Amino acid sequence: MRKRKYRSDALAAVHETMEGLYEARVIPKTTMRKFDGLCLTPIEPLAPEEIQALRMEAGVSQNVFARYLNVGKKLISEWERGLKTPSGPSLKLLCLIRRGGLEAIA
Repeated sequence: MRKRKYRSDALAAVHETMEGLYEARVIPKTTMRKFDGLCLTPIEPLAPEEIQALRMEAGVSQNVFARYLNVGKKLISEWERGLKTPSGPSLKLLCLIRRGGLEAIA
């Protein structure tokens, strides 16, 4: 079983219980998928100022921040200026950083 980040400890407990029910074949896969979506860390859009604030709180340069996210420094600059918007895995990583700091993805 892989390590997951949950919205809260209560949701982690509920999700663990549902996983047990799924493994015991008490609930169907579709129900388990719904619980996955409800319990796991949400992905929400970030404004350019929020992205810059995350980086500044971590105390790292755009170059270092880019290395953590496995993207180019230019892309970090474009996100922070609002020229581009993060999506997909990059947005998920940014949401994890917002919740748990840079250490959450290190």
